[in-house]
Parts: sequence; structure tokens; C-alpha cells
Amino acid sequence: MTLITDGSLTAPPTSSPGKSRSSGGGGLGRYIVIRAILIVPTVFILVTLVFFLMRVVGNPITASVGGRLTEAQLQERLAAAGYDRPVIVQYLEYLGQIVRGDFGTTATDNREISGILLQYGSATIELVFYALVVALVLGIPLGMLAAYVRDRWPDAILRVLAILAYATPVFFAGLLLKLTFSVWLGWLPLGGRASTRVAIALGRIDNPTGIYIVDALRTGNSTIIVDVLSHAVLPALALGVLTAGIFLRLVRTNVIGTLGSEYVDAARSRGVSEFRLVRAHALKPALIPIITVMGLQIAMLLGGSVLTETTFGWRGLGFQLQQYLSARDFIAVQGIVAVLAVIVAVTNFVVDVIAALIDPRVRY
Repeated sequence: MTLITDGSLTAPPTSSPGKSRSSGGGGLGRYIVIRAILIVPTVFILVTLVFFLMRVVGNPITASVGGRLTEAQLQERLAAAGYDRPVIVQYLEYLGQIVRGDFGTTATDNREISGILLQYGSATIELVFYALVVALVLGIPLGMLAAYVRDRWPDAILRVLAILAYATPVFFAGLLLKLTFSVWLGWLPLGGRASTRVAIALGRIDNPTGIYIVDALRTGNSTIIVDVLSHAVLPALALGVLTAGIFLRLVRTNVIGTLGSEYVDAARSRGVSEFRLVRAHALKPALIPIITVMGLQIAMLLGGSVLTETTFGWRGLGFQLQQYLSARDFIAVQGIVAVLAVIVAVTNFVVDVIAALIDPRVRY
């Protein structure tokens, strides 16, 4: 009730429910729709950048096989591939191919890029999944521990380790892991996704997924499962520890911030232990920024998979991308990078939606 100057009483003005809901920046449905729409320009920009950057070095046919063909053969290949036409015409045609799901044919071995993606994409997805599990299993508990022992020597050690994990190049970490656990100790295999015998066995099962751990579980053979997991340990550690360092620092910073909030002070005044405050009260708010940046980290993991797969002979998209880069087959590079761009854009959309479901403050 509000007192006005003539002495009468009047009720305060009320806003309509619809206006009240919209004042918060829009609902969840509107947020999801906008984020879904933004996928299109994001992919368009990335694909456009890749297309024109590949053309900076010249046409892909000359770059990949020009030295092995006569001038007449080269001109014939250029005309057949359409590279004798203006760049803008090639660009518009390429966009049309992308929309139809056609990413072209490699110049060096004349393979459909879509077939390469299907053959090797599952290996990269499997490696990124392993690395993400390592990052979460190491980063979140160690971040909670660092917050629990903040400003003491264990906290200082954990922070230094997080910086080292983030700053160490993936290929260097991979070489150190191979040298230690494969060469010196002999505990784990040097590389590959599985031993030759196991790879042949997995290729013979009905409708293989290409994801070795899934196919191994389908066989029900513990020897095959152990073989697949043992080959995955070192690549997953090399790639996942980098992201674990980022998660550790994020969790530590946000848990410490949450521990200073009023509702945590109230729980502390009731005699709740500090460890329970960290685990039960401060952890969930600290996970929100991790979920928010997880899309970016998956993009980093996909980028790091190129070096990781090359270091460990893990035959995925990253390994194939390095092979085509060495062969200067820019048609293949263009197609693989375009698909990775689509994966990153869709992953960021999914992560943003999960973050919005967890945190009501995430709205437009």
C-alpha cells in the first residue's frame, strides 16, 4: 500500500505477468531459438574463412599434384575440378555442395571426403570423449581440494601444476608419457587404437560403430576391452590434462567466491564443516562456468587431437588432417576443417542450452 498526498490509500501499480517475465531478458525458449539460429552464420563465417585461406596458396590441384603432372594434364585436371573459373563462382558452388553434404573429393588419393569423415571421425570423437573424462575427473576434484586448502602449500602446488598442464604442448606431454610408461616402464602400448589382433576382431563384428570401446563392449570379451582401454590411456592423458588444468583453476576460483556468500556463512554458523560446505554448497555454482566454457574446451580438444593423434598413431581425423597437410591436399584439409567447424558450432549450442537449463540467469 502506498500513501499519497491527499491522505487516501491506493494500491501500488502492478505489472502484467507477461511483461514481468520478459523483463528478465527473455525466456528459455527464445534463448534456445536465438542460439540455434546463430549456428548458421557461425558455420558460414568459418567455412568462408577456410575456403579463402586455402586459396591464398593457389589452387588445390596445383598445390597437391602439380609437380607430378605435365602442363596439359594439369590444365585438364583444373578444368575438370572447376578451378579455372572465377573464385566467387567456385565459392558459391562450394557453399551449395556443403548444403547438400558433399565436401568434395581429395586430390591426392581421389577419395570422397564424406567417406573419410565417416571412417575416421569416430576415432576422433572417441579420443575427445576420453580426454574430456580425464579433464573432468582430474580438474573438478583437484579444484575443490585447492579451494578447501586455499592459501596453503598444497593449494600453491596445485596451482603451479595447473599452469604447467595448461602451458605444456600436447606433443611434448605425449612424448614424455610414451617415454615413461611405454619405453622405461613398459606398462602401456606405444601407440595405436588397439593391437593388430584386436583391431581385426573388432572389424569383423556386425555393423561396427568405429568407436572401439563401444564395439569392444559389444563383444563381451574382457581381453579386447582391456586392450582397447590400455591403448587409450596415454592419448587421453596427453590431451585431457591440458583441459584439466583449466577446469582446476575455474573450480578453485568459483568455489572460493561461493564460500564467501551469505548463505554459506549462514550454513557455517550452524556448524557445517568446511569440507561439507565445499562439497554440498559451493560445488554446483562453481560448475556453471565450467559448463559454459566446455564448448570452447571441446574446440581446443579437437585442435589438440591433431598433434595427439599424430604422436600416438591414433588414426582419426586429426591424423588424416596432418597427412593431407603434408601432401598439400588442400581440398581434403578444407573439407575436414569445415566439418570440425560444424561440430564445434553445434557443440557450443548444446553446451549453451545445458548452461541455460542449469542457470536461470543465462538469457538474452
